[in-house]
Amino acid sequence: MKGSEKGVKRSERTNAPSAFALSLLFFFNFQFSIFNLATAQRVEVQEPVPVKNVVVPEEHSATKALLWSLIPGGGQIYNGQAWKVPVIYGTFAGMGYAIHYYYTRTVKFKDEYLYRVNHNDTPNLADYANYPTSNIYNLYNSYNRSFQLMVIITVGVYALNLIDAYVFGHLYDFRIDDDISLAVTPTLQASPLGFQPSLGVTLSF
Repeated sequence: MKGSEKGVKRSERTNAPSAFALSLLFFFNFQFSIFNLATAQRVEVQEPVPVKNVVVPEEHSATKALLWSLIPGGGQIYNGQAWKVPVIYGTFAGMGYAIHYYYTRTVKFKDEYLYRVNHNDTPNLADYANYPTSNIYNLYNSYNRSFQLMVIITVGVYALNLIDAYVFGHLYDFRIDDDISLAVTPTLQASPLGFQPSLGVTLSF
């Protein structure tokens, strides 16, 4: 009997798992569970999207256009109408030449007239020796008026430069739609006899 009991106990010891094997099994099972949990909860990290600086366009100002036009053509460039600059400076160049032309002749005939008055009508300029003193005075007045007129026109051109820049500064954001349509629709018009049918015209732009 005792021999058989010992044999059974040995067989039970042989078939029963050892504590070390159970510990290894528990350890690997725990590690595998943690790995699965980490894989399930893993969140993909994306690279940050670069934020672009949004530049807000500056509002167009008619006052700034006027101030820029104090320098002839500056306001037109600010308004995006640079093609006007050659016209402006070409006009100023022509007016400058005219002012110089009439001014030099005004001074010339003025000096000739004063010389004759102070020297008993003796001519000073050989080219005008045959001209009477009265004619010299008339030539002086004529060139002087033309000189003054050119100065006034030049001031006017400068003022137009300012006005043009200011007006088109206001119209800078003004847009006209290309879709211009004309529609004829029936309407009811009030009259002493009541409402009567009529045609109405609508212009859309």
